[in-house]
Amino acid sequence: MPRETTPPAPAPASTPATPPPDTGLRERLVLTGVELVDAEGAGALSLREIARRAGVSHGAPRRHFPTHLDLLSAIAREGFRELGARAARAEERAAAEGRGDARGRIEAVARCYLDFAHGRGGMYELMFRHDLLESGRLGLRDTSLPLFARFGALLAEARPGADPAVAAGALWANLHGIAQLRRWGSLSLATGTDDVSPLIDTALAAYLRRVCPADGTR
Repeated sequence: MPRETTPPAPAPASTPATPPPDTGLRERLVLTGVELVDAEGAGALSLREIARRAGVSHGAPRRHFPTHLDLLSAIAREGFRELGARAARAEERAAAEGRGDARGRIEAVARCYLDFAHGRGGMYELMFRHDLLESGRLGLRDTSLPLFARFGALLAEARPGADPAVAAGALWANLHGIAQLRRWGSLSLATGTDDVSPLIDTALAAYLRRVCPADGTR
């Protein structure tokens, strides 16, 4: 008589794998924020409004962005990425047009910077919001450094012996001031024109001159 055997125990049910995060949602939220800031300005970027326009519940953004600052930082990063890409293309065009020396490339990047600030004012305002940069969310402070470093490298090429960080900081501050005054409408009130070309020329003449005319020192 055959021996009775115990049937094998059923295999335990496998624990369902945690579903992967919806990266499509993350991208959609950021893209929606970019479109919103360009259309209505930085003040329109509430979590609820971004979620509504993206077609999700108001709590959905927190799957990827635990805080409002995280989402705003992700949107601002897109602005820095676009500005950096534009600046690189501006340098390439300057070189192709026979303005490939350091002065020509600096001028091209400076004009690109002011054009971006003028054409995408809402994004520009968001990118330089103090609370975002101070928080360092998503490494936002680091996203602006490559452009600053590029200014420094070009100025070092144009003015050997000058401190590139100081020169780049001064030029950037000048351009940022021009951009803000233009956005506020104060520039035309003070100068009688909204044309930034003379201001760019004057700024570059100041930062790129090798010899100070007053005393002959570098």
